[in-house]
Amino acid sequence: MTKPVMTATALERHYDVSGGWLRASRTLKAVAGLDFALYPGKTLAVVGESGCGKSTLARMVTMIEEPTAGQLTLDGEELVPDNWASHREAVQIVFQDPYGSLNPRQRIGAILEEPLKINRKSMSKEERQKKARDMLALVGLRPEHYDRYPHMFSGGQRQRIAIARALMLDPKVLVLDEPVSALDLSIQSSVLNLLVDLQERLQLAYLFISHDLSVVRHVADEVIVMYLGRAVEKGSRDAVFSAPYHPYAKALLSATPKADPGGAKERIKLQGELPSPLSIPDGCPFAPRCWKVQDKCRAERPVLPDLPHAAACFFPENGGEPA
Repeated sequence: MTKPVMTATALERHYDVSGGWLRASRTLKAVAGLDFALYPGKTLAVVGESGCGKSTLARMVTMIEEPTAGQLTLDGEELVPDNWASHREAVQIVFQDPYGSLNPRQRIGAILEEPLKINRKSMSKEERQKKARDMLALVGLRPEHYDRYPHMFSGGQRQRIAIARALMLDPKVLVLDEPVSALDLSIQSSVLNLLVDLQERLQLAYLFISHDLSVVRHVADEVIVMYLGRAVEKGSRDAVFSAPYHPYAKALLSATPKADPGGAKERIKLQGELPSPLSIPDGCPFAPRCWKVQDKCRAERPVLPDLPHAAACFFPENGGEPA
């Protein structure tokens, strides 16, 4: 079996939040005990509501922020601040907003060459220019775009430029943080198809962060569903989408639009309030909103079993193994 490019074990990220005047600070657990592995040519999708910890996870994987606890490894070597500089080339990110992620005062050629100037000082000017032009062609842009400014491009073209910039250092892992959510629906499919093509050609490992399950269904191989910083379900794309085990995952999928207007649709509307991430209740964090909640759920916190398809739930849906 292919070895993973990157692994995470019990990964956590905490923040101290001020309690205000004469009040003690509190701890916000943005990510609490996450395990995963990224493989060449495969896509791991992380989905969940806003505030569940997806973007915090992206910052840890790209070594923008240090984990509070747990371990990240790249090609078998543990990632710690002392060796971040030597590994950052291997992990790159494509941000959500193609309008804010490009410097409006730089030409496209300069934007693409900048990572090479910083990290590949031995490369000549001619070599940098050639690589930048080759990368433009790889993402479907024309040679004359090299000398233009970002404001001269559409959102989809800007995201292609952002993808090209992320590939300039020949990374092994690409973190895609909502890469198509800011684009028109007519453009999303072309950018997604480009990402799929690049992955097949370059054997990249993708960490795909999204709240749009219809997009995830198109690109993912494996899926992790997060809720308040924890993974509540994991499994292959087909397993999670066809028979979700966790009630929260089932509710998310019920909200996904379907192309068949005549098909039966069960829309699950969650009741109750989302708990504060600063004051997560004892037991299962989803218990205040779950329609299957029982006393055990309020008293104990379920763990995520180490199975190919599993959910952190005592009373799972669709015949899943209880936690």
